[in-house]
Amino acid sequence: MKIVFLDAKTIGDDIDLTGYEEIGEVVKYDFTKTEEASERVMDADVVIVNKTLINEKTIGKAENLKLVCITATGTNNLDKEYLEKKGIEWRNVAGYSTESVAQHTFSLLFYLAEKMRYYDDYVKGEHYINDTVFSHFSNVFHELHGQTWGIIGLGNIGRRVAGLAQAFGCKIIYYSTSGKNNNTDYKQVDFDTLLSNADVISIHAPLNENTQGLMDKIAFQKMKKSAILLNLGRGPIVVEEDLMQALENEELAAAGLDVLCEEPMSELNPLLRMKDSSRLVITPHIAWASVEARTRLMNIILNQIKEYFNL
Repeated sequence: MKIVFLDAKTIGDDIDLTGYEEIGEVVKYDFTKTEEASERVMDADVVIVNKTLINEKTIGKAENLKLVCITATGTNNLDKEYLEKKGIEWRNVAGYSTESVAQHTFSLLFYLAEKMRYYDDYVKGEHYINDTVFSHFSNVFHELHGQTWGIIGLGNIGRRVAGLAQAFGCKIIYYSTSGKNNNTDYKQVDFDTLLSNADVISIHAPLNENTQGLMDKIAFQKMKKSAILLNLGRGPIVVEEDLMQALENEELAAAGLDVLCEEPMSELNPLLRMKDSSRLVITPHIAWASVEARTRLMNIILNQIKEYFNL
């Protein structure tokens, strides 16, 4: 069996893949351009891919190909009709990053809510040396306990975040973007109610026709001026220019993002105007990427291959 990784760099160099070598010949490419894919998968039995497009152009000549595995939950890069026509099966992975993304959600929140940048700068700028009192707290912050946490997208990650926020004493409300989610553990509200009542709003929804551009100028105007927005879903759920203007106009207190409309980030991204990281913090789509989550992901895919080939 020949197993070809088309964009192995997307899972990192620090993950043990020896299990794959035990079941077949393994060929790894760091990245693969669309025009390079056809030749690279020519004699592959299994293709493992993250972002590279899988369609007739890229795999049309792969006569041995039986299985395509996605190192992600999203499958937008697959031409599923073509795969079905050719009798090629595909697998994706869900649930591997729940703990990692939930943890990162709170990392972003605490950095912003507890004014960590300000206080770290205060100490490292030597303002705390021989200060007049032992505790400097002029940049006020608040307890999470008693605040309302609004969640957009109450899937596996959203529910995990809700449970953790509840442990801190937050009141949980959520908005179902599809209208189909009815979780009796938490209070479901309409979108406007969530916007106007939440002290923290975290997004954990997929990108689709219901969520594209959901957080726009109108939405930001309905939020509390003291609210914090966290996007751990997909970049295009937030209209970035509108968010930038909302921050500049102080229509919300702060925002923490792990996803952007264009990734890697465009030099034209309007959010680059905000240099104050106490009000806007952006991480480069890393919430999913703890070592444990990436290891879990690749172990799941290895087992998918073994299951398919009855190994």
